[in-house]
Amino acid sequence: MENKIKNELPNEDALCELAELFKMFGDSSRVKILACLQVSEMYVSEIADKLSMTISAVSHQLRILRSAKLVKGVKEGKEVKYSLDDDHVTKIMEMGLSHILEK
Repeated sequence: MENKIKNELPNEDALCELAELFKMFGDSSRVKILACLQVSEMYVSEIADKLSMTISAVSHQLRILRSAKLVKGVKEGKEVKYSLDDDHVTKIMEMGLSHILEK
């Protein structure tokens, strides 16, 4: 039984990466930004306005989210329009909300 469990566990590197991914959701500012981007692609200034945050604070969080491959940006002229990196991010958000809203 013990070997079966050991054999079915993901490798140590994968588990560490998963822990790092979940850390990204440990900051309410980042979660709010992800929630905004679930609704629509947005510029930094739009996100800052909607969340009553400074542009600097939003930019900082977007850099972190981008490094974790949760958001992506497309340059449009002098500005960058941000969106969720892929559908997995939406699924993670939806599953997390579903879990906490269960009764």
